[in-house]
Order: sequence, then C-alpha cells, then structure tokens
Amino acid sequence: MKVIEHYDKATEPLISFEIIPPKRGGSVQSIFESLDKVVEKVQPPFIDVTYHAAEAYVEEQADGTLKRVIRRKRPGTIGLCAAILHRYGIDPVPHLICEGFTREESEDALIELNYLGIHNVLAIRGDNTGSQVSLNQNGTANKYAIDLVRQIHRMNQGDYIEDIINAESTNFCVGVAGYPEKHFEAPNLDWDIKRLKDKVDAGADYVVTQMFFDNSAYFSFVEKCRENGIDVPIVPGLKILTTNNHLKSLPKYFHLNIPDELTAEVDANPDKAKEIGIEWARQQTLELMEGGAPGIHFYIMGDPQPALDVIDFVRKK
Repeated sequence: MKVIEHYDKATEPLISFEIIPPKRGGSVQSIFESLDKVVEKVQPPFIDVTYHAAEAYVEEQADGTLKRVIRRKRPGTIGLCAAILHRYGIDPVPHLICEGFTREESEDALIELNYLGIHNVLAIRGDNTGSQVSLNQNGTANKYAIDLVRQIHRMNQGDYIEDIINAESTNFCVGVAGYPEKHFEAPNLDWDIKRLKDKVDAGADYVVTQMFFDNSAYFSFVEKCRENGIDVPIVPGLKILTTNNHLKSLPKYFHLNIPDELTAEVDANPDKAKEIGIEWARQQTLELMEGGAPGIHFYIMGDPQPALDVIDFVRKK
C-alpha cells in the first residue's frame, strides 16, 4: 500500500520507524535483529530507510603517496528495502536525495524500485557535508527536493528523461520533509512553509517532520501549514534523547532546539540521560496523539528499544 493509503485508512495514530543501512562491509543481520523486535511489538505500516551519497576522501598509500578515493559509506538502501518488503511484508520507504546524484541516476533508482514493487519514496535534498562527490554534469542533478518531486511526478505520468515510446507510468507515493523550527538555511519559518507548499503542489503526498523536542513547535507548524493551504498529513518525527552528548550533537547536526527543562534535567543527572529522554518522549508522544497527530515517526537508527519502551507506555494509557 501507499503511505497515504495507510493514513487514509487508519482508525488510530500510526507508528512508523526510520532506520539507517549498515556501514560498508557491515552485516545486515543486526538490522534484521532490530526489525524483528519492532515487528513483534508494533507491526508498523511502513519503515523508512535512509540513502547516502558517495563521498570523496584522500587516503595515504603504503608508499606515502596520496590517493583520492570515492565510496559510499552506507550503500544498500534499495536492497534493504526489498528485504523488508519480502521478509516482513511491510512497505519500505526508501529515501531519495538530490545531493550527489544526477537526474539519470535518480531515474534509474526509481525504475529499480518500481520493478521491485516498491511504490513509496521520501524525496529530500540531502545536506552537503562538503565531502560529497562533485557531479560536474552541467546541471543534470536535481538541485532541490522540489526538483526531485517534479521528476517523480513526471515519471508517474510516463514522462522519462529519455523520450520512450509507450513508457510505463510509475505509481509512486511521495513524502517530503518539513521543519517545525524551520530549515536552518531558511530566512524564517513563513518562507520555509511557502517552500513546503510548493513541494506539495508539485506532487508531494505527505510530510514527515524533522525531529523536535518541543511539541508546541509542531502544533504551531501544522496550524501555519493549514493556513497556507497544505492539507496533506503532517507526521511528527521524534528522536529519543539517550545520552548526555545528545544535548550538543543533536542541535549541531540537526539544527534543532532542546527545551531548557529537558536540558537542565539531563545536566543535573547525566548518568540518567536515557531514562530522562525516554520519559520526555513518552509525554511528547501522548500529547501529540491526543492533539490529533496522524502518527508518530520514530528515528531509531540502530537501536529500537527506547522507542519500543515509549510505545509500551503509551499503549497502557
């Protein structure tokens, strides 16, 4: 099923998850072990799998010379999605990114997904870490997420980059990212929401938010989106704080605010950061569900247990 169909048919808020592929050369078994726990406890309607561009590195060789090496740290998104679909019967949602990929490569990925019977994607620009491979393809890459959304929408109409006679139309459901505290590059939230409206008008079917720790930011964001004519589901994304280091790393890498109350509690009890973070997420989840959120999307990456602890608590309420 399409993600949007899951939300349309839901009689209660849905619980979904996002995972990250194993590092290059790593075993997928640890991913399956985590997903086994998730499926046993929750049976989520869909699972997102992140995508990663190739990056360039300079490595010193045995003879002392330097060599430029290009590799993807975490390949395997499409293969992992296929495994999720056939191993668990759960709809996978691969992320597709603009950064580091040509439009032709994006089209090839979409064709492969279509062959596999995977008809959901999350279209995002992807952050430039400075080490991605420069395309040098005379502008053939999608610059922004809206460009990727438009490309997918055209393929859904049977319009490919190459003029193909009797080309088969794809049937992708497209998700995009939203930022309750605004994208860090946006001048203000109103401007950012207008760009989100452009993505929805271009063919996006639903929105998943960046992680946040202040529910008032989400509810205000949804209200402003509705005022701007964005009527698709807006799903809150949650990351559970589990270490004292998250107080610094999450704002640094995800450009979000951590409320003073949560910061003070973790600072006062750094050895109990995980317990504090789980309790905070419990209250967040309850409030979001009671406030009408269509579901909760947990960014679990490798360890699902904190999210499962939150879900167990919420279900008992």
